[in-house]
Amino acid sequence: MAQEFMPLPSIPVSAGALIFDPAGRLLILKPTYKSGWTIPGGVMEADGESPWEACQREVREETGLEVSRGRLAAMDFRPAKPGRLAGIRYLFDCGQLTDEALASMKLQPEEISDSRLVPLPEALTLLRGPIRRRVEAATQGLVYLENGRPV
Repeated sequence: MAQEFMPLPSIPVSAGALIFDPAGRLLILKPTYKSGWTIPGGVMEADGESPWEACQREVREETGLEVSRGRLAAMDFRPAKPGRLAGIRYLFDCGQLTDEALASMKLQPEEISDSRLVPLPEALTLLRGPIRRRVEAATQGLVYLENGRPV
């Protein structure tokens, strides 16, 4: 008797980075493909890439910066809604980069039109809703979230 296999669920996973300068300002980016501001990061590749590897790759692709350390700051489950699958979002605190490293930043023009280093309270007013909630919760020490909110 042939065994029937159920298809495995497909859940998109992304990873983002909190990157600060020596003054404690957060790096935010203006994407070309959606409104508002965001943080460096993006979707994890399905080739076996880990969330941390995805974070490093996306930071490198979007900004030209290399991050060599990261502490898991938050994991956020985003529920499905019409037109969007449920997803998991990892957020890594990559600490401070030097002024010299940040001055060498080279934005990926196809995806990123601008960058800013801003104090966290200002960043929270500029970031889009789900990312704002995730960043705010992570900087308050909350690690597991659902839709950017503590459970």
